[in-house]
Amino acid sequence: MSARILIIDDDRDLATMLGEFLQREGYVVEAQHGADAGVAALRAAEPDLLILDVMLPERSGLDVLRELRLASSRLPVMMLTARGDPIDRILGLELGADDYLAKPFDPRELLARIRAILRRSTMPTSGSDLPTDEVRVGELLLDLRRRRALLGLTPLELTGAEFRVLLALAQSPGAPVDRGDLTEQALGRKLTLYDRSIDTHISNLRRKLERAGSTSLQIRAVRGTGYELIDFSP
Repeated sequence: MSARILIIDDDRDLATMLGEFLQREGYVVEAQHGADAGVAALRAAEPDLLILDVMLPERSGLDVLRELRLASSRLPVMMLTARGDPIDRILGLELGADDYLAKPFDPRELLARIRAILRRSTMPTSGSDLPTDEVRVGELLLDLRRRRALLGLTPLELTGAEFRVLLALAQSPGAPVDRGDLTEQALGRKLTLYDRSIDTHISNLRRKLERAGSTSLQIRAVRGTGYELIDFSP
C-alpha cells in the first residue's frame, strides 16, 4: 500500500505543489492549512508521515508536535523551518521531530528525506547480522521486534530516530560511534556541515535516560569522533 503523508502548512501554494509532486511519486497526500485542522486530521486517521511547518495559524507547529508527542505517538515527523532560524530546528528536534528541512528547499531533497524516514520506520531492526531480537546493555533492553526500549521495568518513550540512535550505540557499547555513521543509521542521510541533528537526539536520549532513573548508563561525547554508550554497572 502507498504510504500516507499529511502536510500541515499554511502556504497553500507550497502545499499544493508538494502534494502534486509527492502524488506523482506514488504517495497518498492530504494537506491542511491550520494547526487545528491539522490536529483534527491526525486524530481522524494517523498517516505514515507528517510534514509539519513551524509557522501556522492558531498556534505553532511546535505546539502541534508537543501535543503529538505527549500522546506518545511515534508518528515520523519532518519539520519545515525558516532558513536562518536554528532555534526552531533545535526546538523541533528536542520536541521529537525526526528531521527538519529549511525553506526554501528542493522538493527532491524533501523526497529523499521522506524515503529515508519511511524506510527506517518500516524496515525490521532485527536481521541476520543480529543474533537475537533483543539488545541489552546493563539495565537497558532494546526490543527490536516491538521497537521499544526499557530501562529496567520502565518504558522509554522514544521517537523512531531516537530509538535508532540508541540502538546504534548499544550495538557497540563502550566503543565510539562516528557522528556520520549515527546520522546515516538514524536519519538515512549523510552528515552535512553545521548539522546538529544527532547532537540534539543525543541530548534527548540523555534526558530521557535520566528521567527514567538511570544510574549506570551514560552517553559520552568522544572528541573529534562521535558518541559512546558506557555502562558503569558492577
